[in-house]
Amino acid sequence: MKKLWTETKVGNMNLPHRLAMAPMIRSLANDDGTPGEIAAHYYSQRASLGLIITEGTQPFADGQGYLNTPGIYTKEHNPDLLKD
Repeated sequence: MKKLWTETKVGNMNLPHRLAMAPMIRSLANDDGTPGEIAAHYYSQRASLGLIITEGTQPFADGQGYLNTPGIYTKEHNPDLLKD
């Protein structure tokens, strides 16, 4: 049990313990795939845990597995995506 609370390194991240929170929610993005305010609130409530593995995103509109999941394929999803 003591190992659970010891510091560890994962890649280039130093973690204060060996706990990680897996994705636990889906469908909190807006209809257009932009992240919803409720998702930001959900994760901000849990941020003090440490490492949070967040939800998956679809790279194309036709790759959406569930309604209202976040995307990464428009300027609204990722402002750096379509820079001139």
